[in-house]
Amino acid sequence: MTYSVKEIFLSIQGEGYHTGRPSVFLRFAGCNLWSGREQDRANAVCKFCDTEFIGMDGLGGGQFKTAASLAEEVRSYWPGGGDAQQSEKWVICTGGEPLLQLNADLINALHDAGFKIGVESNGTIKAPDNIDWLCVSPKADAKLVQTSGDELKLVYPQIENAPEDFTHLDFKVFSLQPLEDQSGDHTKSDLHQQAAFRYCIEHPQWRLSLQTHKYLGVR
Repeated sequence: MTYSVKEIFLSIQGEGYHTGRPSVFLRFAGCNLWSGREQDRANAVCKFCDTEFIGMDGLGGGQFKTAASLAEEVRSYWPGGGDAQQSEKWVICTGGEPLLQLNADLINALHDAGFKIGVESNGTIKAPDNIDWLCVSPKADAKLVQTSGDELKLVYPQIENAPEDFTHLDFKVFSLQPLEDQSGDHTKSDLHQQAAFRYCIEHPQWRLSLQTHKYLGVR
């Protein structure tokens, strides 16, 4: 299998349960809910995506013909080339939709390179085994196929989805992330933050997830 990668970079996990954790981000090209082109956003299943995942022109991007070569590229981004003895090294597989490409061969290769694997998925594709942290983020009215995992992270508010629609599912952590207005209207974004804050206060099963990397101005 050839893997198509938009970019690879080292940063912190900016949102969700593992906020603040240094991680290598492996962003795959492509998604099954939106083409990534602005002219298609209005008709997409997921209309509020804030990520560029078209093409393979980002830092570390390209086509990788083997799982081993991609895992080695990921390892090169960890401080010390991944050789330093540290308690945990994490790679976050994201997109787009990473489960269009992440398979058993790559999971094994990343584990062999010493990484724990986190995945950020829209939940429309059944996840393979041996993922160390599976985060599912339901989108609009897309059918949720992956109904269990480690974290369910819901962008809030959504017209199609309410938090109470998901609390019966088999996840360890439930995170609520304020919707960022894609038109750049900061007033709307602020209102969404306040609404998410209030919901979490009133429903303590939910944790508030803020995109701290954006506040810091980092990737």
